[in-house]
Amino acid sequence: MTSLLSKGLWILLASITTQHFMHKSNDFLLGDLIGKVLNDSLADSGTLTLPFGENLKPIGDRANSVWLYIVPRGLRSLMNYIREKYGNPPLIITENGMDDPNNALTPIKDALKDAKRIKYHEAYLESLLASIKEDGCNVKGYFVWSLLDNWEWAAGYTSRFGLYFVDYKDKLKRYPKDSVQWFKKFLTSTWSEGTGANEDLHRKTNTRTHTQSYKIK
Repeated sequence: MTSLLSKGLWILLASITTQHFMHKSNDFLLGDLIGKVLNDSLADSGTLTLPFGENLKPIGDRANSVWLYIVPRGLRSLMNYIREKYGNPPLIITENGMDDPNNALTPIKDALKDAKRIKYHEAYLESLLASIKEDGCNVKGYFVWSLLDNWEWAAGYTSRFGLYFVDYKDKLKRYPKDSVQWFKKFLTSTWSEGTGANEDLHRKTNTRTHTQSYKIK
């Protein structure tokens, strides 16, 4: 890695889960309050990030987590920002995904039907493809968050991000959700016509050993 850096070659690892609007705060008292309460990067920037646009309309559909909004166009925008700001370095998106609620009353067979997750990744991958083919962004890889349902920070086990359902009540047995089959078909480029598959997107991918990722040629 050191030798690569010395040659001016580097890879930016980006974690992408949601996008918010950023608002500059010109109010000194408000900015000071943000700093005292948050004490993080938002305090340093003096901004507020909100998932609402004009007329307080949500920026996009929401996943289970209150902070996670689905905004595929934001991925293309971010890739172009990095391209323009930092000279188009090689990029690997190390995580991108959405969560479903962990409802104890939902039968496992129903919890495996994650059509919203499938739609999420198809939309984000199409946006990513546009940033590569039309804008020239130097994206090298994409990893899904996550392969398995897991402990999600403060949310604990109440959110399920995984492509595989984990039964916490039965020795952590794992069951593939519908999105697993979607990714398998996507990675092997075997979808038939009329399924909504993006053929250009298929041609830009290589099969990886894990169904949770794809690599762009």
